[in-house]
Amino acid sequence: MSDQRDAAAGATRTADATRTAGAIRNADATRTAGAIRNADATRSADPTRTADAPLDADVSDSRAPGGPVPPFDPPYYAVVFSSLRTQGDNDYGATADRMEERVRSVPGFLGMDSARTPGGLGITVGYFRDEAAIAAWRGDPEHREARARGRKEWYEDYVVHVAKVERSYGLG
Repeated sequence: MSDQRDAAAGATRTADATRTAGAIRNADATRTAGAIRNADATRSADPTRTADAPLDADVSDSRAPGGPVPPFDPPYYAVVFSSLRTQGDNDYGATADRMEERVRSVPGFLGMDSARTPGGLGITVGYFRDEAAIAAWRGDPEHREARARGRKEWYEDYVVHVAKVERSYGLG
């Protein structure tokens, strides 16, 4: 009986270790995929913008490209788009670049962080000052077309979460 319990405990430890190692590999892949982009709202317009600038100021970031968007003065909103891509580009890259260009023109857009694993799991977080800014982006005609194409061609699965940010801080 003791041998059976020892074997079961060993199997449980092995399963736990396998799950933990998988989670660590996925997190590492997300951090190092090389697909992390910082597309903050108006980087070229005002490279001196800081997180404590007035709420109606242009938003940009003096940090090097590729880092996270800086914290903003709450409250604001985060739109989290998690997706699993289909195989092949099918013009996805060009459309994604165009959407980044378009969203920057939306009043109240603050910035975005995006990462994708080699396996196709992607997470993009768009930051918006208020719900009106989110609605403006959602109503953009090119964005509507891209969303429809995404449902048909680019995504095996996706989910969108919208959250109100009450607290924001960071190292920078």
